[in-house]
Amino acid sequence: MIKIGCCGYPTSMQRYFRYFKLVEINTTFYQYPRPSTIERWRENAPSDFEFVVKAHQQITHKSKMKLEEASEVAFQRMKEICRTLNAKVLLFQTPASFKPEKLETAKRFFAKIKQEDLTIVWETRGSAWESTEVREKLNQALKEVGVSHVVDPFKSSPVYAIHVAYFRLHGLGERLYYYQYTDSELKQLKSLVEPFLKNGLEVYVLFNNLAMMQDAIRFKIYLETGNFPRITAGVGFDSIKEVISRTRFPVSKNMLLRKLGWRIVEIQENKQERLDVIIKNLPSKTYKTLEDLLKEIKRSIESKARI
Repeated sequence: MIKIGCCGYPTSMQRYFRYFKLVEINTTFYQYPRPSTIERWRENAPSDFEFVVKAHQQITHKSKMKLEEASEVAFQRMKEICRTLNAKVLLFQTPASFKPEKLETAKRFFAKIKQEDLTIVWETRGSAWESTEVREKLNQALKEVGVSHVVDPFKSSPVYAIHVAYFRLHGLGERLYYYQYTDSELKQLKSLVEPFLKNGLEVYVLFNNLAMMQDAIRFKIYLETGNFPRITAGVGFDSIKEVISRTRFPVSKNMLLRKLGWRIVEIQENKQERLDVIIKNLPSKTYKTLEDLLKEIKRSIESKARI
C-alpha cells in the first residue's frame, strides 16, 4: 500500500482526517510542543491515523549532525514525542549547506544514537549529493547505520531504503513549493514509487507544495479508482475564471504570474495547462478589476484560436 499525506496540516485537522491516514508533523522542527499538546494530537486523531515526526532543527541545522549534548537532548525529546504519537518514522532533513564532506559526521550521529524501534529516514538537500561518487558513498554509509534515504522522486531516487521508502514532493517549478501537479505527472509519480512496494517496503508519499492538499487527494483517488477528479469545476474559460477569481485587485501581469502562474486549469476535457501559459500572452499592465482581466484573457484566447 502507498501511504499518502501532507507535510503539515494544510486545512483543519478534522477535515484532514476525512481524507488521509498519514501526516508529517513539521511543528517539531521549530519547537518542542507541550506534552499535553502532543497527547491531544494523538487523542483527537483516528486510532489508525499515523504520524511522522520531523526532527528538531537543533540536531540538523544548529548542531549540524554533531553528536553533542544539545543534539542528544533534542533526539531524546523527539523519541518521547514519537512514543506519545505512536509514530514509527522519524525524519531528519539537513539543509543544502550540509555538504557531502560532512557525511561522516552524520554517519557517526546515526551510529551512536539509540534508535530502538524507530525507523530513521534522512533527506539530504542540494545538488552536491547527486554525483555518482557521492551517491555510492551515501549508499554505503546508510547501509551501515540502517537509515533510509529521502528524496523527491521526480528529481532523484533513494540510494538506500530499509523498511520504508519515503518520498517528499516539493514541486517542479522555478520557485520551491509553488507548484501544482498535472494528471500526467501524478501518473508518472505512481510509476516512480510503485516498484518499491515489490521490494517489500512501506511507501510513504508526502506532498510539500502549495497545492499539496488538492494534489494529495487527486493522487489518492487515482490510486483507488484509476481516474482523476477535475481540478476545477468548469472547463475552458470557466476553469480559468474559477482560478483567476482567487486573486485580489488591482493586480499587475507580473504579480499574476507570481501568484497564479503555477496553477493548473482544465483548458479542455482531459487537457490541462499551466496558467502562466495564458497569462504570458496578456498585455503588461495593471488590471483594476476581475472583469477587466477576464475580458483581456477572452480576447487573447479568441485571437490565438484564429491563428
